[in-house]
Amino acid sequence: MIKKFLITAGITAIAGLSAQKTHTVEKGDNPYNIAKRYGMTVDDLVKLNPNSKDGKVSIGEVLLVNKLASNTGSAQPKANSSSAKVGKIILKPKQTIYGITKQYQISETELRALNPELDSHMKIGDEVTLPLASIQKFGGDQQVVAANKPVETFTPTETVKTVSQPEPTKTVTAVADENSYTVQAKDNYYKLSRKFNLNQKELFALNPGLEEKGLQVGDIIQVKGKGSVEETKADPIATTVSQTTSTPTYSTTSVADDYVTYTVQDGDTVFGILNKFGITLDDLLSLNPNLSQGLKSGMVLKIKKLDSAYVKKSGDALNVVIMLPFGFDSNDSKYRTLSLDFLAGAKLAIERNTKSGKNLDIKVIDAGNEKSFKNSLTQINKDNTDLIIGPFFKSSVLEVLDYVKTSKIPVVAPFANSDDLLGYQNLIIIETNDFIYADRIVKEVKDAFSDQKIYIVADADQTYAKYLETNLKKNLKNANVILVKSASDIQPDQNMMTGKPAPVIAILANKSDDAGDAFANRMIALSKEVDGLKAFSMYYSPIFEKKVDELSQSNLVYLMDRKIDTEGSFEKEILEAYKKKYCKAPSKYAVIGFDVVNDMLSRENKKGEIFKQMNKVQTQLATKFEFEKTKSGAYVNKGYRVVRLIPN
Repeated sequence: MIKKFLITAGITAIAGLSAQKTHTVEKGDNPYNIAKRYGMTVDDLVKLNPNSKDGKVSIGEVLLVNKLASNTGSAQPKANSSSAKVGKIILKPKQTIYGITKQYQISETELRALNPELDSHMKIGDEVTLPLASIQKFGGDQQVVAANKPVETFTPTETVKTVSQPEPTKTVTAVADENSYTVQAKDNYYKLSRKFNLNQKELFALNPGLEEKGLQVGDIIQVKGKGSVEETKADPIATTVSQTTSTPTYSTTSVADDYVTYTVQDGDTVFGILNKFGITLDDLLSLNPNLSQGLKSGMVLKIKKLDSAYVKKSGDALNVVIMLPFGFDSNDSKYRTLSLDFLAGAKLAIERNTKSGKNLDIKVIDAGNEKSFKNSLTQINKDNTDLIIGPFFKSSVLEVLDYVKTSKIPVVAPFANSDDLLGYQNLIIIETNDFIYADRIVKEVKDAFSDQKIYIVADADQTYAKYLETNLKKNLKNANVILVKSASDIQPDQNMMTGKPAPVIAILANKSDDAGDAFANRMIALSKEVDGLKAFSMYYSPIFEKKVDELSQSNLVYLMDRKIDTEGSFEKEILEAYKKKYCKAPSKYAVIGFDVVNDMLSRENKKGEIFKQMNKVQTQLATKFEFEKTKSGAYVNKGYRVVRLIPN
């Protein structure tokens, strides 16, 4: 069963040494969580109980602990002994409770403690009280009201202790600052990655020892830092880890200077960079004079000046066209339900952006079908349209791009994704290409490979299965790769020395749910026959979440592009708003409609300069948006999640 966790910030654990009481070790106890429960350090516990070192505690063993400590582990409010100065900000358009907690790095509990009537004071121009230090550090250009005098604030605490000593003592306090958070019950890596925009490898890098120890209630962990590291192995416990990744190539990270930039990776050479981007050495040196001192990993190079982008023609309102294949005029209802669902989600996103202060003029056009599409183009005002979302089909997208090529109006393709679209610099492609998933699976298999036989379950056309086969053989020495049509064809290998079954690597390259069911059931059966089985899937299948415990025994790793965290505050807000508006939960395409439109509108400024905001990584209701500008011009979403099921 997947454990669910909850994160709160600012938790204070005060530890002290005084007279002792005892604790009887129960199932699941270890020195670390026992020490945390009683407000002690592990060192303190070891000093009192030398046999507890290195995890050597046994069920029923009686340990000495702090006498005055409470072992209930319940959180209680405590006045912060160091009263902090506070200030007030004036709310700007688009700011929400969730956004404020993210920007100013405080918990919603702290925010509401400072603002008891917060919900009724979230209109543009209202004042919100925040810690002055947070305003000064994270406020940017936020309008600030003069700071108030220090106030007594209340912070959620974990196992609060009062320590008595025969003489004045100093209490040892572990406090979560703006770069850290305190783990509580119901915490897991998935929620950490969602809440703090971290992946597992970054979390481990910021917290040495966390990988071995795992997440412990009351533990203060670092959640903010610089740089990136190679991914590490997952915890040896049954859990589900969600990680958002993308292959680093190049992106417009230096948008203020309007340059395409590239961050130098380990192993890069100047010659390789010139070939990669099709530029000359003279051009590279002229844009990067510091390159004369040598090429270094992590160096950000300017590659070329961005081509001139769309410029808003007139008016204060952003004029947005949404093209959906309703098929009313062509009497083609094939995609009508999909279109209506997409529009339902889009309307919710439009309302949210309007309420936050955006001035929008939205026009919905019936794009018909591919045959009748040309008629819909005449409804687009090329002289005063700032953004086009849709159409759905590749051929129609190409026609729109040709129609607006002189005005360079940004066009968003929600579903179309193919190589012949990549050459358009005003195109934003939402769907992550399956070859990106295949590349990630190759990397995952390479990391797990140790001369096992590799099975790939292919779909009918075998495009991705053959791509996997070619690249696995290219990256692995003497790889024995076998393409099969069905998961039932996957068989354990045989150890030539012992004659016993030997583990294999199995890959699913078929996105149908039936194939996913068959693959999952075959992996569960094989994991009972042989230890060390490694399973991978390019795609998500519902059965993966239904049979987590069984599939974890096969070390299943799968990729997915959309997932709603129903415990997230933002997600709860959107789901509740949708249900209130439509009296039902959103369908798959309603979720896509909300995510695409909300993400695009949030990147637009008053001048319609959406491309200046494409470097921002954003997660909406279910979709991760992480855009990369390709070498040929288009922006492509490369956001996805890696989910690992780790065995007991």
